[in-house]
Amino acid sequence: MAEQDKVILYGMWASPLTKRVEFALKVKGIPYEYVEEDLSNKSPLLLKFNPIHKKVPVLVHNGKAIAESLVIIEYIDETWKTGPQLLPEDPYKRSQIRFWASYMQQVFEAMLLVAKTIGEAQEKAIKEASEKVKLLETGLKGLFPDGIPSVDEYSKNVTLLDLVIFAHFGGYEAQEEVLGLKFVDSEKTPLVVSCITALIEIPALKESRIPHEKVVAFLKSLRENALKSATA
Repeated sequence: MAEQDKVILYGMWASPLTKRVEFALKVKGIPYEYVEEDLSNKSPLLLKFNPIHKKVPVLVHNGKAIAESLVIIEYIDETWKTGPQLLPEDPYKRSQIRFWASYMQQVFEAMLLVAKTIGEAQEKAIKEASEKVKLLETGLKGLFPDGIPSVDEYSKNVTLLDLVIFAHFGGYEAQEEVLGLKFVDSEKTPLVVSCITALIEIPALKESRIPHEKVVAFLKSLRENALKSATA
């Protein structure tokens, strides 16, 4: 990696927010150095580069730090013109991609709450998460009125939203296995499933996907720790 174009990503392997950025770097073909952060013992460099939120991911490009995953991906798209254009030129289409990518944070938070709660609180979280996923499906219908394109066409036109969806739902089978719940399936959310299925076939994304067993182990640990806290 040339010194004049040095890229470092500070992240945590299980963080969907980190994976968003990693996927963007991969599909754009940008060489980078990855630094794994221990979020229970954050490094001085992470605190230096993101003193406001003190969170991952943080991208450092030639010594300049950029924080917040969606901001980072827009920076990547504007800085490197290689690979697919992650945000469309058309202002309206760009606004829709940004809107639904931002909306995915609400979906993520709702699903995380499902994993961390029990009883009535979990039932409420399940209902909220399900409703939010249904709204996402509706949004995709507006973006893809003719359905998800072929893998070959899709790989050339991957957007910011696609990367965010894949970061959060790429391991949906593991979520089903651990939680015993289906938030996405081919009947209720066919476009979400089609989107994930197409993205998995893109080599740059396929090789960066977290192995199923590793996601299952992480979610089980997250769930067990949450249950211990709830019953303490």
